[in-house]
Amino acid sequence: MNQVHTPLNKIIIVEDDQDLRESLIKFLKLNGHDITGVASAMEFYQHIASEHYTLAIIDIGLSDQNGLVLAEYLRSNTNMRIIILTARATLEDKLAGYNSGADIYLVKPVDLREVSAAIATLLMRMDEELPAPSPHGDKEAFLPDITPAPWTLLSNEWILLTPKEDKIKLTSMEFNFLTCLISYQKQVVTRKEILKALGYQDDESRGAALEALVHRLRHKTKTNGYDSPIKTTHGIGYCFTADIVTM
Repeated sequence: MNQVHTPLNKIIIVEDDQDLRESLIKFLKLNGHDITGVASAMEFYQHIASEHYTLAIIDIGLSDQNGLVLAEYLRSNTNMRIIILTARATLEDKLAGYNSGADIYLVKPVDLREVSAAIATLLMRMDEELPAPSPHGDKEAFLPDITPAPWTLLSNEWILLTPKEDKIKLTSMEFNFLTCLISYQKQVVTRKEILKALGYQDDESRGAALEALVHRLRHKTKTNGYDSPIKTTHGIGYCFTADIVTM
């Protein structure tokens, strides 16, 4: 499988203050960054669905959705770095920002040089995390691809095995949820279809129960260095993205 390589300086800004957004775009472009600016959460989701970014700068007080929701989405579904840029300055606001997944929390009004410095810090960390080049040059390009071991669902025992065969005990609802996702073979399953499969009514309380189930199961499956294979498609549903066999 070909990996998508994203330039380290590819950044998206979500800011509904047009003057500030345009100032940030102009200043950061002068500093050599590849910048996309959007004014709403809807535009943000549209862009990240079709483009790959390294870092997001997010305002909390957006008109159509709280920016913390965007940060939570990125932290759960991507490896992007996150800077919160907001006028909310209380300790509670800052803690909420970091709990949502922010790497850095900046309070308006802010000097644009501080934003640039924060970006440089995060990109430097990312650069340091990249694997070192092989001393054998491009010889590794000729090595065969190694397909990762699949996950395994043990139907009779309600147990999910990680590729390293760590056991994850499932509740009946967790088992039914996974069975539903797996049946769609890496395709996104809508919330409505999942609620029906679980025997839930399609209402607000059951929707909240589904979100709690997904949160709990995602935490269970994020183990021993593995990212959870359960991914969220915002406003649509969920998907099990890894290879899995059922026994």
